Amino acid sequence: MIHSDLSGRVALVTGASSGIGHHFAQTLARAGARVAIGARRSEKLESLASEIAAAGGRALPLRLDVTDRNSVVEAFAHAETELGTPDIIVNNAGVTIDRPSLEQDEEEWDRVVDTDLKGAWLVACEGARRLVAAEKGGSIINVASILGILGTPRVAAYTAAKAGLINLSRSLAIEWARHDIRVNALCPGYIITDLNREFLEGPVGEKLARRIPQRRFGQASDLDGPLLLLASDASRWMTGSALVVDGGQSAAA
Repeated sequence: MIHSDLSGRVALVTGASSGIGHHFAQTLARAGARVAIGARRSEKLESLASEIAAAGGRALPLRLDVTDRNSVVEAFAHAETELGTPDIIVNNAGVTIDRPSLEQDEEEWDRVVDTDLKGAWLVACEGARRLVAAEKGGSIINVASILGILGTPRVAAYTAAKAGLINLSRSLAIEWARHDIRVNALCPGYIITDLNREFLEGPVGEKLARRIPQRRFGQASDLDGPLLLLASDASRWMTGSALVVDGGQSAAA
């Protein structure tokens, strides 16, 4: 019987210090996985690791800068030593800059694309190398966005990076299928987190919500089912997919 029990599995989640990454780490731990949690802000990771431990799980905090290959290699090496080879990799680290393209400079563009696209590539490749060496299959979940499908003004670097991430997932899925490594993109719509709550629950957010067929923004818990589907053997014949979770927004567009 296929189910989403992740007992015995090892997950690595990037961008785990806050928001969706923080929630994903807790979700995977509740499902039974040992979780390596990576981010640049290591002090917040210690708190998350304590929360997971208090709930009966195990989490390993890792200081991780996804734009730095040496940092990525060191994080995977530490995770492998302490927990085992990660066979669930959640590429969640991401940033955006809200500014018209004609006012955005090259440094800002590079910061977004290096984190959201290059960083995901570095993490996915290092994870895949170790899985191949260990002769293990696994699941790589690249957290993209419906804005990688739809596009929107003022965040051109972000939409370009997320569109690239979706196609990167397809390309890597083809390359690594023979190693039993699945690569899929998870494409959330607007999810309320502590970082965007004030905006989404304000006047502008109210107007935006009316454009969503379900007339509401998502909660982080709305992504639990899709995350566990892609992480577990329940999706063993899914690779190269872009799984959209957005309350119908992209369909309406």
